[in-house]
Amino acid sequence: MRADRLLSLLLLLQTRGQLTAQALASELGVSRRTILRDVEALSLAGVPIYAGGGHGGGIALDEAYRTTLTGLHEPEIRSLIIAGSTSILRDIGLGEAGDRLLLKLLAALPAAQRPTVDHIRQRILIDPGWWWQDAQTPPFWDDLQQAVYDDQRVATVYEHYDGTISERTLEPYSLVNKSSLWYLVARREGELRTYRVARFHTVRRLPEHFERLPDFDLPTYWRDKLQSFVESFSSYRCMLRVAPERAPFVKWLLAGRWESAGEPDAEDWITLQLSMESPLLAQMLVFGLGADVRVLEPAELRDAVVQQAHALIARWTPPRE
Repeated sequence: MRADRLLSLLLLLQTRGQLTAQALASELGVSRRTILRDVEALSLAGVPIYAGGGHGGGIALDEAYRTTLTGLHEPEIRSLIIAGSTSILRDIGLGEAGDRLLLKLLAALPAAQRPTVDHIRQRILIDPGWWWQDAQTPPFWDDLQQAVYDDQRVATVYEHYDGTISERTLEPYSLVNKSSLWYLVARREGELRTYRVARFHTVRRLPEHFERLPDFDLPTYWRDKLQSFVESFSSYRCMLRVAPERAPFVKWLLAGRWESAGEPDAEDWITLQLSMESPLLAQMLVFGLGADVRVLEPAELRDAVVQQAHALIARWTPPRE
């Protein structure tokens, strides 16, 4: 196991540059004393590794030194093959590069390990796309990616969730794929915001560039914002009494956004507390369930459904002669 740790230590220094002994210890799950012993062992083995003390000191490799990644273990091979099965690379124009990388990996593997690749490819496939999605690529997709890569401001026309249209100049920081949907993290008026790419009507690159915030870290930003992002789209709450044959459908449709409220009644109808995006979607759900649902709360939802039902009857009832 020590050999694996030494290789991990080298790869961390090679990819991240100078790190403190404490940072390396935290990454590798060992003590600071163990890291110092590992550094001494690597140095005695001829690896150009250096440790500097004092403020600003740390452990680093000679800039000209590069390790050759060999000796992949079977779980590591599996993880590489599974990670390469995603179609997201094709969305960002790296599909062919991903295929070439896989071929190079296969060519580099010892003959004894190659059966592992076919074994895992025939047993696990990750398809991140939803069943139904718009297969058309936005006409501005290439420009948007290039603006993100080049830190280039863009002029946009964006349709908000409520249907309003606005023109904005944005500083595009990052693109994030969540459940087959692409989102843009961009800065506007000094604040980082998140936009759904499919809601942009137009995106036009501008000649000026911008300076990114020096402490911005995409994984940290997305992790911190994800919960509030979900809550902002599930702010409307209602309580419904649902027939037993329709309850599985409601739970599937609103996965992660329902809670049971009480025990089933004598007819096995269950009470569900639901979190939804808007009152309109709640009305659509109730209409879709028809006689298999009863609105318990709020009273406004029940009144709106009754009002719409009367309007529907009036519209579709033929006039008397």
